[in-house]
Amino acid sequence: MTMLPIPAFQPIGVIRSPYTEPAGVPIQSAVAGDSPGRAEIFEPYVDALGDLDGFERIWLIYAFHRCGPARLRVTPFRDTIERGLFSTRAPCRPNPIGLSPVRLLRVDGNVLELDGVDILDGTPLLDIKPYAPQFDAFPSSRAGWLDRGTDRNHADERFEK
Repeated sequence: MTMLPIPAFQPIGVIRSPYTEPAGVPIQSAVAGDSPGRAEIFEPYVDALGDLDGFERIWLIYAFHRCGPARLRVTPFRDTIERGLFSTRAPCRPNPIGLSPVRLLRVDGNVLELDGVDILDGTPLLDIKPYAPQFDAFPSSRAGWLDRGTDRNHADERFEK
C-alpha cells in the first residue's frame, strides 16, 4: 500500500476552559451543560473568523495533547466492556484528534466565546468549521453499543499519559 504524504498540522489557536485535568471533563459537548470556554485564535488566522458570528454552533477540531499512547482496544467512559478503539471516542488514538460541536456565543476580535465546552484548558486548536444542522444531524441513526451504554458523562484518568 502506498502512503500519501500527510501535511504537518499547526495550531490556529488555543482552547481555554475551566478543566485543567482530564478527570472530570464532560465526555461530550452534548452533556457539558453550562460549561463556558473560549478559543483564542492566533493573529495570522483572525481574518478567517469573518461571518462566523452568524452560526449558533461550530465544530472545534483539536489535538488531544495530554492523552497517552494509542490503544487499539479500550474501555470507554460510558461502558465497562473493552471495545475496539474506532467504535469509541476515546482520546488515545493513532492520530489524537478530537472534535466538539460547541455553542458559539460571540466573536470578539480574535476570541470566540463558547459554551458546552468539553475540552481541556490549553488544548491546541487545529481548525473550526460551522455546524450545519441540515448536514451534521442524523438523530435516527443507530449508535452501536452506545445505544445500550450507561449514563456516565464525565471523564476519569483512564486515558492520561
